[in-house]
Amino acid sequence: MTDPASKLFAPIQLGPNRLANRMVMAPMSRNRAASEAAHALTAKYYEQRASAGLIVTEASPISPQGRTNRNAPGIYSEAQVAGWRLVTQAVHAKGSTIFLQLWHSGRVSHPSVQPVGALPIAPSAVCPQGSFQTQQGPVAFVAPRALALEEIPAVAAQFAEATHLARSAGFDGIEVHAANGYLIDQFLRDGTNRRSDAYGGSPERRMRFLLEIVDAVGAAWDSSRVGVRLSPVNAYNDMTDSDPQRTFGETARALGERRLAFLHVDETSREPFDWAGFRRSYSGTYIANGGYDRERALAAIASGHADLVSFGVLYLANPDLVERFRKNAPLNQADRATFYGGGERGYTDYPSLARV
Repeated sequence: MTDPASKLFAPIQLGPNRLANRMVMAPMSRNRAASEAAHALTAKYYEQRASAGLIVTEASPISPQGRTNRNAPGIYSEAQVAGWRLVTQAVHAKGSTIFLQLWHSGRVSHPSVQPVGALPIAPSAVCPQGSFQTQQGPVAFVAPRALALEEIPAVAAQFAEATHLARSAGFDGIEVHAANGYLIDQFLRDGTNRRSDAYGGSPERRMRFLLEIVDAVGAAWDSSRVGVRLSPVNAYNDMTDSDPQRTFGETARALGERRLAFLHVDETSREPFDWAGFRRSYSGTYIANGGYDRERALAAIASGHADLVSFGVLYLANPDLVERFRKNAPLNQADRATFYGGGERGYTDYPSLARV
């Protein structure tokens, strides 16, 4: 009988990229780029985790308008390209594959980090519940400005330009961040999209913004180098949808027609959702995410539910997660107090098995 663990550690083809295994390091914001560019410590952090078959980086703002803070490494300047190039060179030297996650925060930004103190943008002027962390402390979110119809192509163009820069920085591909309550997700869900034009109303119209961006970045590089991340029922950033099964099932079918590198799905849910049915909606390579551990990952791969599985906090605390999973070895525990900001502590100082 075949060991079910063997498939998790087996190579897989991802477009033009051959991955050494089916374990993925999920994107995780770490807020350690004080100059808004990746640097040597960033490179060390990703290099330590390069036994993953695929690394998807932390979210990288595509423009000053797209950021939520000043500590995320962006992808809209030559200095940022140079910083990310340190990362890709370090990861490639270890034989791994790395995609850059492209990000626009939309309404969950704040005038304090926007160019000339402008309002953040969104599909509709719907203010999220919650607060924004400024340098002076938390403040209430502000109501965003609804994007005018004629402004929408410029946002897609920003994603395309960021894709060109990611390619220049040496990445193997890009992931479009359409999850977790950020700008593209705000267009997808009817709790935040109240538009009555071609980008609002039915799921087909609400997904148009995402599909135009996917087509733009695919034209800038190639669709086989493009992944998309979705979070159909994650309520993070005050997100809701009246019929997520329909909204995201139709979105997954439309994305499948574009022959992307993968669909990366946060399966976090506090409400019923037919994940098996959703999975059948997508015809390409599927990466499952959301609280997976070793046993759940083995089961998801063995059953065919997922082609790959991504891990967030487990990778944060265990740079050699592949080896630990192979040996079914104990795991480091994550220090949540050091998740965001700071230096090496809680970033590059987690011990490997060899140091335990």
